[in-house]
Amino acid sequence: MTTITISLPDSLRAFVDDQVATKGFGNVSEYFRGLLREAQTREQEARLETLLLEGLASKSIPLEPAFRARLEARTEQILAKHRDRALALTAPLARSHSHRPD
Repeated sequence: MTTITISLPDSLRAFVDDQVATKGFGNVSEYFRGLLREAQTREQEARLETLLLEGLASKSIPLEPAFRARLEARTEQILAKHRDRALALTAPLARSHSHRPD
């Protein structure tokens, strides 16, 4: 196993210590490994969603019309989720750029 050393401000160290104490982690390393596993899972799920969307967009997969309609509806839900996330992330930037002095 490889060791990684990180520096944290006191406030983040206190937060990590609190998470370890209240969330059932045995130590700080277990906590960070848990965070990294969650991030890795999110990345894998996002990649799978991307591949599925690309496949659906190609329309080269022969599917029965009813099944395709359900898939397309689910695709729209996924796209809407990502649009909502993108809007939430970019909204603060748009607001900060709209208040420029003349």
